Amino acid sequence: MSSLEKIAGRRAELDQLAEALAKQLAEVDAEREELAVAERVLRRLYEQEAEAAAGQDAGLPERVQVGGRPVLKVPHRSEVADASALPGDYQRMLQIVKAAGGPVMVKGVGAELGIEVSVPGRLEPLRGKLSKPAGRGWLHKLANGTFTTRL
Repeated sequence: MSSLEKIAGRRAELDQLAEALAKQLAEVDAEREELAVAERVLRRLYEQEAEAAAGQDAGLPERVQVGGRPVLKVPHRSEVADASALPGDYQRMLQIVKAAGGPVMVKGVGAELGIEVSVPGRLEPLRGKLSKPAGRGWLHKLANGTFTTRL
């Protein structure tokens, strides 16, 4: 084997090594980016928890980020002493359901809130809003879709 063949062989080996290292470097860079995103998310969550702890001390409803938008958090019933920790519109819905004295339909709550109940599409957001406190123990959702208060 001549010197030129040895040089060409070694160059081919180094080219393969450089290609493998470039691929490995790209994988490392991608993982570093993923870690940076995860770190930002965790920092945001820790900040929200700290703000929530400060907000709970003040008795205010907790605000969290969902999809980049601030929303009010409806706490679980076991987390707070009474309904005063709920946002105002949820407190109003609880009052309406309690005043009904029995199972109440979404339509009935909507009528009390002044929502146009003759248009079915107007009640769907309200149904979602009633389902949230039901899922957190404030209300009880019956199989027929009506809501009652928890005892």
